[in-house]
Amino acid sequence: MSRWCASLTADDPVGQVAAMGGRPVPTREGRHALGLLDGPGAATGPYRVGDVYAIGEVTLHNAPELRSRLGADGAPGDCSDGELLLRAYVRFGAAGLAAADGMFALAIAERDELVLVRDHMGARTLFHAHAGTGERAAWAASTSLRALQRRPALDTGLHLPAVRSFLTFAYLPGRETLLRGIHEVLPGRCVRLKPDGTSVEETYWEPAEVTDERPAAEHARELRELLESATARRLPAAEPVGVLLSGGVDSSLVTALAAKLHDQAVRSYSISFGGDAPNELAYSGLVATHCHTEHQVLTVPGAAVAARLPETVALLDSPVGDPLTVPNLMLAEAVAADGMSVVLNGEGGDPVFGGPKNLPMLIHELHRDEAGVDSRARAYVDSYRKCHGDLPVLLTPGVLAELADAPPVTDLLTPYLAQGQMTSLLNQLLHTNLRTKGAHHILTKVERITASQGLEGRAPLFDRAVVDHAFRVPPRLKLAGTSEKWILKEAVRDLLPATIVDRPKSGMRVPVQQWLDGPLRELGHDLLLGDSARARGLFRQDTIRSWLRREGTLLPRQGGKLWLVLTLELWLRSFEVGA
Repeated sequence: MSRWCASLTADDPVGQVAAMGGRPVPTREGRHALGLLDGPGAATGPYRVGDVYAIGEVTLHNAPELRSRLGADGAPGDCSDGELLLRAYVRFGAAGLAAADGMFALAIAERDELVLVRDHMGARTLFHAHAGTGERAAWAASTSLRALQRRPALDTGLHLPAVRSFLTFAYLPGRETLLRGIHEVLPGRCVRLKPDGTSVEETYWEPAEVTDERPAAEHARELRELLESATARRLPAAEPVGVLLSGGVDSSLVTALAAKLHDQAVRSYSISFGGDAPNELAYSGLVATHCHTEHQVLTVPGAAVAARLPETVALLDSPVGDPLTVPNLMLAEAVAADGMSVVLNGEGGDPVFGGPKNLPMLIHELHRDEAGVDSRARAYVDSYRKCHGDLPVLLTPGVLAELADAPPVTDLLTPYLAQGQMTSLLNQLLHTNLRTKGAHHILTKVERITASQGLEGRAPLFDRAVVDHAFRVPPRLKLAGTSEKWILKEAVRDLLPATIVDRPKSGMRVPVQQWLDGPLRELGHDLLLGDSARARGLFRQDTIRSWLRREGTLLPRQGGKLWLVLTLELWLRSFEVGA
């Protein structure tokens, strides 16, 4: 298991790769160097096509189609997914990347440039950084943020605007990272790094709204075919497959399709928090029985969350303020212990087909007094109900002063919420959800946690063709009255009990406040009121004490807000980030 790093510089590129902890791999001599890193990941290489070399973490779900497009002479039958993707790029350019479907982060050494490619949806992460100017200009790139942090030439102190973004969204929704000078490649992008220190970004794929007024039944029938194809392509050959099953319609339909299409055992896994904690085990158990899966319920006690939270946060290149991270890791461990290499999940239904949080935004649109995309973006931020409104009393005066001239967090949203590729408000919201939470929270969290256990977490609902179809479906068929994801439910109605298809989404109710009052109480106090946090100077200690005592008017969101602050502090400590 490994990840990769790359360097573009006139000043000893191989030495720069070694400085990041990489083992250089053979390429042609010049300004480039590519290397493999120890750590959980799927990196292989180098791949070579003529004078073009590449290294990457590449899993293709449509390799046969790409081979067919390249022809018998264009792609040897035994070439790896990484080499196949490189061949598609060399032959067809950006169109070859767009034709692929899968999870990939690729570095291509082409002429005197370094080309970085991230997959359509953002399943795998990719970062880059720049130092120097003119002849001393140097680029570094990696799928590991830690590798770039080790590069001596970079000044990678704390990037305060990213702190504000994380506290607003519970993840980082764009190019910024918490490390100054290091940026993330956006999904569906090809970034060309040049030896003079400049770069050019090309979008090779972006979802687009298409008017398609066919009857609902035709849309549902085509969607069903696409869902079956997407699931079938993600099933491992000649081995069992795991499915994470919450009991909601999204994970249930993936379970049902896997059970229908796979010729090996399908094992489903659900979470219980034990005791009196709310759960959906009746629903997940019903689906498991209906689909005849081998079902396992994993109990996650609060003590285990407290014990394993630091190591779980440390797995993530960018923090995610999701209290399900430790349960997700424990599920991945259970799947890996059963000997499987692939686990499917139902992620993607909400951001692609119109899940919760869209109705409040649509209601806001009807009643808002202020016109324009800025008002809409502010309402979107408010809908998150994280720490954005608390920043004036949460952040110290010094931090607030440094942020005074920083661009507002709404700038991260306006490209998607403005009328452009999407004219329908619902599609604008879904586009925003897909390109922010989908790419920078859901997919990346799943990928890093499953990779840590030698697994590939695969999400059929994030399939490129499924997403393209979703933006052809008229908005009224996605959000039909108050029925969310209506067309998705119609497409799979015959696969599942009506109780599952028609019940409203409730989400995984995680006992965060119980954990913070119980097994996490000591850790929370030690970390948030300790010497390290005080020295960093991000948070007002009086506010943190008040929150820990459950004072003021924060309830019932208090637990979630404290979770964000605690997650951030753990991540900063793991990456040894000071002020």
